[in-house]
Formats: sequence, structure tokens, C-alpha cells
Amino acid sequence: MGFTIGGIREMRTGSRRRGRTAESTAVAEYTALWGWAVAPGARVVDGRCSCGKDRCPSPGAHPLDFAPEIPPGTSLDAAVEAWARVPGASLLLPVGRGFDVLDVAEAAGRRALARMERMGLPLGPVVLTPSGRARFFVAPGAAAELPRLLYRMGWDDAGLDLRALGPGHHITAPPSDEGGLGPARWLRPPVLDTAAAPPPARLLLGTLAYSCHRAPLRG
Repeated sequence: MGFTIGGIREMRTGSRRRGRTAESTAVAEYTALWGWAVAPGARVVDGRCSCGKDRCPSPGAHPLDFAPEIPPGTSLDAAVEAWARVPGASLLLPVGRGFDVLDVAEAAGRRALARMERMGLPLGPVVLTPSGRARFFVAPGAAAELPRLLYRMGWDDAGLDLRALGPGHHITAPPSDEGGLGPARWLRPPVLDTAAAPPPARLLLGTLAYSCHRAPLRG
């Protein structure tokens, strides 16, 4: 895919010497190692979206119209060079291609993740947003399947704080700032086994739904 995990580590240790930033390093990792596309995104600057629109519907959390995506498989040097052309952009990952996302409140997500790890379930990456959400990477198609899966599991009328993000959505990737609120962070970083092939939503949904259902009871 362009370089190895060892190569990523070596590049990180020498990033200042070579003039690379933390975000360009992350772009190179996401494209070449994990096989994800990266879209340069807007930021919030002085309380306004850098896109310049007065009433931007997604301040600091949408792709820049003029900046092309950096596709999966882009080499280290090419990814760093491409990112240098969009200084100040945030890292956005397009959803609905290599993965969909199950989005829950952070507290429910942390409880569910701990339980799933004890159960030995296959898990993909999990991102924490600065607004207090946990985003679980699952196989593509989850957004379309979610209503049916919740119905089959008996959670369709429970009013859960759980949603799926699919094609047409983008999520802010670490270490970028999201909407001026702070940086996105990894709760569970990507690993080779599941980054490019996250688990089906049905394997995680029962535990996530139960954790979301219990959240109001815990206050």
C-alpha cells in the first residue's frame, strides 16, 4: 500500500526534520495504510466557517468545494505533497465507501466498547468527537439497513440516541478540529485487521442499542 507500519513510525519521528505536519502525516497514513480517501475540509476561524458562507449549514465540518479528494492508495510522498496545497484544511473521511458509521453518545459508546471487547467481538476504529459522540466504523450498507436491523432486534420503537451515517456524509478525522469545538480523537485506533474491512453493523448493534437504552436510566 505504499509503506509499512514501521515506515509510518519512522516518518512520524522525523516529521519535523522533513517539514511534515501531524495532519499531513495522518493523511499519508489514512490513504496509504488504511485505504481511505481523505477530503480537505473547512475549519471554523473566529467563529465562522472558512468557506466564507454567512449561513453555512455545517461550519467547519464539510469538504472544500475547490479541493479534490486524496484517493485511497496514494503514496506517502504524493499524499504529503497534495496536502501541502490546502494549508489549514481539516481531514474529512467520506462515509459510505469503505465504511459506514454508527453514531452514539460518548458515554454509551464507551460502555458498549468495553463490553464488546470483553465479548471478543470484531471491532473497527472508533472516533470520539469534541461534541461528545462516539462513531463506530462498520461495513458499508449499515445506514440503509439500520431501520430493519433495529426492528428485527426489537429496538425500533425505543427512541434510542443512535443513528447511522452513510453515503453523502463526511466525518472529521483525528487530529483535526471539528467545528471549532476541539480535535477529534481515536477511542479505538485503526488496525490492519479491520480498518479496511470493518465488521457488519449487526454484530455491534445489539450492544450499542442496549447501552443507549440504559443511558437515560443512569441519569
